[in-house]
Amino acid sequence: MNQHRLARIEGSAGARRHFRFFDYLMAAFVAILLLSNLIGAAKLTTVWGYTFGAGILFFPVSYVLGDVLTEVYGYAHARRCVWVGFFALLFMAFMSYVVVAMPPSDGWGCASSGDPRFAEVVAKTSAGAVCQTTYDSVFGSTWRIVIASVVAFWAGEFVNSFVLARMKVWTGGKYLFTRTWGSTIFGQAVDSALFYPIAFLGTWATTDVLHVMWTNWALKVIWEIVLTPVTYAVVGFLKEKEGVDVFDTDIDFSPFATTDDA
Repeated sequence: MNQHRLARIEGSAGARRHFRFFDYLMAAFVAILLLSNLIGAAKLTTVWGYTFGAGILFFPVSYVLGDVLTEVYGYAHARRCVWVGFFALLFMAFMSYVVVAMPPSDGWGCASSGDPRFAEVVAKTSAGAVCQTTYDSVFGSTWRIVIASVVAFWAGEFVNSFVLARMKVWTGGKYLFTRTWGSTIFGQAVDSALFYPIAFLGTWATTDVLHVMWTNWALKVIWEIVLTPVTYAVVGFLKEKEGVDVFDTDIDFSPFATTDDA
């Protein structure tokens, strides 16, 4: 990573610094967060006898990007990304609720309404009614799941960034893999421990909630470990281009602190 060529700066200085590639990373972070919740969350898939939510293949990438953001740009910039992602999730949930709740046009056509298997249902109702059902199954979600998603993301990402930032100072910037793995272990644990009970406890059997919570946490951590070479490559590239290495030794770790507070 050629860290000897990088200028070390403290977190408060990094918080006020303009970085060349930060905006691109933030856009990627929010895009992956929204898409993994919008597209992946609604589908269950079975591969090699194991059933899981398809979104788990991509959602952990947002945690990898969260690691990169904290490692390269510091906790203050990562905090900004978490808040942007938080409000983007809220808007996505609100927009989904409004659009799904709007009454469908009888003549609205879609793949389901044109499928011969649903011809009898279309004849008894309308093409729009069939399309509304499929649309609701993809984009509709209970408020309990929405709240669980938003709360779990917010808390998990802040824990992830905090652990990584503190470990970076403790390790003197060495052993990147220890803090990416460590931060993911804790961050994803908080995420899973909040999401599954809030979303499903009382509607699923408690044993099922605990099983899914544990297995999904393990899969996310494994993904982080598998993507370690990618993390190293991206972090090395960005640090080289930005020319600095941010250490959060003087930063306010409150999620509600502003840039002025550092």
